[in-house]
Amino acid sequence: MMLQAFGMTRDPFDRDIDVPDLFESSGLRELDARLHYLIDIQAIGLFTGEIGSGKTTAVRRLLESLHPGLYKPLYVCPATVSAIDFYRAIALAFGIEPKYNRVRLYYQIRDEIERLSGVKKLRPVLVIDEAHLLRNDVLDGLRLLTNFRMDSANLLTIVLVGQTEFRRKLQFSAHEAFAQRIAVRYHLDGIKKTEISDFLAHQLRRAGVHNPLFTEAAIEALFQASRGALRLINHLARQSLIAAAAARAPQADTEHVRLAVTESE
Repeated sequence: MMLQAFGMTRDPFDRDIDVPDLFESSGLRELDARLHYLIDIQAIGLFTGEIGSGKTTAVRRLLESLHPGLYKPLYVCPATVSAIDFYRAIALAFGIEPKYNRVRLYYQIRDEIERLSGVKKLRPVLVIDEAHLLRNDVLDGLRLLTNFRMDSANLLTIVLVGQTEFRRKLQFSAHEAFAQRIAVRYHLDGIKKTEISDFLAHQLRRAGVHNPLFTEAAIEALFQASRGALRLINHLARQSLIAAAAARAPQADTEHVRLAVTESE
């Protein structure tokens, strides 16, 4: 109904966004700059944000931009696994058959990092998504993995991506040694109030629509309801346009946004 009513070629607010189609918010540009700096210095970085802020998508863009002749990008999302399962996930990401003993797994991963750096001349970049879910023993295992040669040469870039609570978790004394190794930190907030109009226009252009489909009051209501969280803006904008289409209105107004918010509660 929405696509036909407004002449759209696709859903402008779907979750499957191609990397080149990402909206360049000020927060995203800053995150991108810090990620590239982290890779340049080959260190450990912590990047957090609330649910739906776009942090995982931004990191995915980084991985896709890395030159395959210079970098070895690795992505793991281990959630609440044990330390040995975490090591196994990293080994599999490296493309090696993991050992079953934790100590052997450690040396296996370490040797592969050194082989890539020394023989292949590749810089491994390990992204750990949903890092706020990592158990304490897994964090300790990650600390051990970063210990070798860290004082003389950084061979592995680690990008920790998680929700805001992960920053608080790392403040506990049990994780002090690991937290001290974090060289770059950044928290990604939602888009600013001044950016939401451009964001909506950007999304609509992806669907072949160039005229504004939200009133100024509706845009204000969307921001107040979402506080700038991209995923929530997308959801509420879609539901608002569906409500507008059902009412045969030319634009979504505050009443349509109100209906979208009510249905989402």
